[in-house]
Amino acid sequence: MTNPSKALGILSIVILACIAVGLTITLHRSTAPQINAAQQAAQSQALLSVLPADSYDNQPLKHPLPLPARTPDTQAVTAAYLVMRSGQPSAVLFQSRAEGYVGPIELLIAVSVDGQLIGVSVLIQNETAGLGDRIVTEPAWLARFVGKSSSDPGWALKKESGQFDQIAGATVTSRVTVEAIHQTLRFFDANRAQLLSPANTGGQQP
Repeated sequence: MTNPSKALGILSIVILACIAVGLTITLHRSTAPQINAAQQAAQSQALLSVLPADSYDNQPLKHPLPLPARTPDTQAVTAAYLVMRSGQPSAVLFQSRAEGYVGPIELLIAVSVDGQLIGVSVLIQNETAGLGDRIVTEPAWLARFVGKSSSDPGWALKKESGQFDQIAGATVTSRVTVEAIHQTLRFFDANRAQLLSPANTGGQQP
């Protein structure tokens, strides 16, 4: 025969456990939106790190642009986003892709409305550790492209008669990254009017 006091103790434990579970679920549901919003904000901030903080006051990643037709020499571009400040377009943020030595390299490239490169960062890469992955671990290599435009001469590695040093031991990674950046700048120049058209900028022109 079950001891009544023991049964009551077990029942109390079960009730308390149910209450704890209920409170946990309620707390999770109430805080989940804030957590998700914070995570999305952090991700967006990381993606927008290629833009100077004072160069935009909109949310570029929420303003995707329709891509004009790409040509074989501008096919690196995969997406574009409009950057605005004080109601005027100030830049275009591009996602571009290159096929590296190991696998795809995804780049985030910011181009000003006058066609100069503002910043570039790596979103995805799987290049060889200690060699090709130095496009991430040594950001100074990418920083040398800032201020360049598509019309600048020598868009190639120095060993291939261009103006850019390669990452030591990573010729393929260096070459395809240079090509992807140049293709992105050419794409902007070829499609500037369409990308910054009033239809995309809410009637504002640069």
